[in-house]
Amino acid sequence: MSARYGRVLLKLSGEALMGEQSFGIDPAVTSQIAREISEVQALGIQLAIVIGGGNLFRGLAASAKGMDRATADYMGMLATVINGLALQDALEKSGINTRVATAIEMRAVAEPFIRRRAVRHLEKGRVVVFAAGTGNPYFTTDTAAALRAMEMKADVILKGTKVDGIYTADPMLHPTATKFEHISYIKVLEQGLKVMDATAISLCMDNKLPIVVFNLRTAGNLRRVVMGEPIGTTVTA
Repeated sequence: MSARYGRVLLKLSGEALMGEQSFGIDPAVTSQIAREISEVQALGIQLAIVIGGGNLFRGLAASAKGMDRATADYMGMLATVINGLALQDALEKSGINTRVATAIEMRAVAEPFIRRRAVRHLEKGRVVVFAAGTGNPYFTTDTAAALRAMEMKADVILKGTKVDGIYTADPMLHPTATKFEHISYIKVLEQGLKVMDATAISLCMDNKLPIVVFNLRTAGNLRRVVMGEPIGTTVTA
């Protein structure tokens, strides 16, 4: 049985690295994510990752408390670099060659994002972790994921979350919420569903890039998704 996708972009929120903690990075969780990724990589799938920074710092929350929005966003971007390095460490402990490419230059810790170089890393079987978002304030890491997926010519964006798909409402707060198996970009925008922000969804819609939202906390789910099993919710045209 062959994989459904050849090149994927995995979007991880910063919160995905927290585990059950309320803040920071749980090494047990990064190790588990690394194991999931090594399973997928063993199938010959090229994998890029965009990581958020919400477990360490939230630019939007800080700007709501009076901090300059651009400054707060840059601080959030730096938080994603810390997460990227933590993930790189866990991946390399699992024997996976990894490169962190950052949109803000900091050559001592990561290489600058250069599109052709990043594509070459993927072709050579390395995992590329994209950090520092788009490098611009006012854009989320969701938008960065959509942008990098286009630049890498990925087949799909896989959004790993703590719920098993997209629901009519937050299933944690509304037990009666129902899950969508498939949904269109337009419906996501019209219903204001919190999948990714509107800019990211619009970018995917314009470029016909499918998004699969699935539960990353269930062991083996990443592999199931790339093999094309009906897991989570697929967003398409």
